Amino acid sequence: MEKLNEIVAAIDTFVWGPVMLVLLVGTGIFLTVRLKFLPWRNLRYALHSVLSKEARTTKRGTGDVSPFSALMTALAATIGTGNIIGVATAMFSGGPGALVWMWISACFGLTSKFSECMLAIKYREVNEKGEMSGGPMYTMKNAFKNKTFGKTMGFLFALFTVLASFGIGNMTQANSISGSLSESFGIPTWGTGIVLTVLSLLIILGGITSISKVSSVVVPAMAIFYVIGGVIVILGNLSNLPHGLYLIFGMAFNPKAIGGGVLGTITVSMMNSIRYGVARGVFSNEAGLGSAAITAAAATTDDPVRQGYINMTGTFFDTIVVCTITGLSIASSGVLGTVGADGKPLEGIQLTMAAFGSVLGSFGSYIVSIGIILFAFSTILGWEYHGEKAFEYLFNSHKYNIIYRVIFSLVVYVGATQTLDLVWNISDIMNALMAIPNLICMLLLSNVIAEEVNRFQPTVEKERASWKKRGEAGEYHSSNI
Repeated sequence: MEKLNEIVAAIDTFVWGPVMLVLLVGTGIFLTVRLKFLPWRNLRYALHSVLSKEARTTKRGTGDVSPFSALMTALAATIGTGNIIGVATAMFSGGPGALVWMWISACFGLTSKFSECMLAIKYREVNEKGEMSGGPMYTMKNAFKNKTFGKTMGFLFALFTVLASFGIGNMTQANSISGSLSESFGIPTWGTGIVLTVLSLLIILGGITSISKVSSVVVPAMAIFYVIGGVIVILGNLSNLPHGLYLIFGMAFNPKAIGGGVLGTITVSMMNSIRYGVARGVFSNEAGLGSAAITAAAATTDDPVRQGYINMTGTFFDTIVVCTITGLSIASSGVLGTVGADGKPLEGIQLTMAAFGSVLGSFGSYIVSIGIILFAFSTILGWEYHGEKAFEYLFNSHKYNIIYRVIFSLVVYVGATQTLDLVWNISDIMNALMAIPNLICMLLLSNVIAEEVNRFQPTVEKERASWKKRGEAGEYHSSNI
């Protein structure tokens, strides 16, 4: 078993190596330039659309859930342990400068997220039950002229998605929850496993409607709760923030010269900073992996570009907001590079807990623990829908979805009670393999993406003018951006 672990870990390191990171970020860069930076230029429009009253209704167009609910379900799957543990790991292994590379990859990830979600809505189908079915697998099947190639690519993406859903979207998340509850509150893992299994089953059996209802409450609540805690920590360490920012930006481009002996045990190269920043950033927001596009396809909308912009904001909220809070908390607290009571350097969750504890004491550890519990549980719910739709695609029928839902819920217990090094690495590999057909799909359909964006741009300008006019007339409320 140990030898197998080593082999799988080596494969994992390879597939998430420089080639994959260049492909992920490179696709984002290519599409951003190809679209004349319109996703960036329309970010404010996208944020306004998310926060508008219309986003919470199902009056405009067709679909299963509201645009806001579709975004929250996608965010449920993406805002997870990567926002707390992943950022800390990136800053430990790649230095504080890794945060800058997370931001840079997220900027191009906005375009990737927009593109995959827009295409998913454009090429979605309605199943026998009357529900929307979409995602990269349907895009590949319906958009490519060579149908054999499209169906093969779609099958591979769906297969990798189902396999990833049981690992990175299920067992590893349940394991994070049970570990956190055991460490912070002394709750046995088997007890956590039973509660998680029952809760998951109750929510998942209701399908996308039930999952989106829970996500629409849990995701904003947990994000606000964690962000407020992080802001308090940053304000409490405000005098150290300038030095923290100096390390973040300085070590992004010249880590050895800036870091020196300041960070004690941490010595990194610029390549390490880029590698860990980009890898953890992509792991956190999933831009380019294609998973969020599956949920986006369920949205009620009158235009695929409109919902593409709404779902694009998921990368902004995930990385630019939540990951930044974690990163600035760690950088301003001065805990990076320090050692724990066991004499080993603080990393991962211990690093984030130490950062929050620098201002909030033991209460800070509870905030991080609760954050992980809520983030990880919402990830389980969001990923169930991703896996279910991929499962439906593989069997070309929704009739077997109930089997997937039950098995998925039962596997939560396994994740909560078992050691998962092997599972984590295998699911990490499946995640990377999902990205390959999805990125190829976006590159091959870049002309279609550009045509759709240009077609919709007059609508963006018209709606902006309308909002401005309403604002000047005193009808513009603070609830809108």
